[in-house]
Amino acid sequence: MLKYSLVGYDGSASSQRAVRFATDLARASGGRVRVVSVLQMTEGSADTCALMMTDTGASKCSRLLAEVKELVPDSASLIDAEVVRGSPGDVLLEQVRRHGIDHIVIGHTERGALARWLLGSVSGDVLQRSQVPVTVVR
Repeated sequence: MLKYSLVGYDGSASSQRAVRFATDLARASGGRVRVVSVLQMTEGSADTCALMMTDTGASKCSRLLAEVKELVPDSASLIDAEVVRGSPGDVLLEQVRRHGIDHIVIGHTERGALARWLLGSVSGDVLQRSQVPVTVVR
């Protein structure tokens, strides 16, 4: 039985559906949900500039928790959340190892072939490298 699910959350509609799915699964199985938002540091990005001026991690985490609470109002006891800096696929897979995650839930965003080639696909990366079951929510 799945006891601890990880959700990669970026605020998109598909990641919101992933949070709802994982929360429903946690309720049914007596498990918990870890929601992680990745602050991707790319050279010259607005996030990079903001982080150079101040550490926004704590405020982003507070906003993340508030957003998740709005999505699933009665889930506070089931969910913990964190904002982590790094590459999304690497961060999610490290969370599995670090926190004993036994299931990953991620949203899938439709992109064209060029966008996938230029930006990559977090869901594809996680599916390819994960050692635990992955559910992709559309």
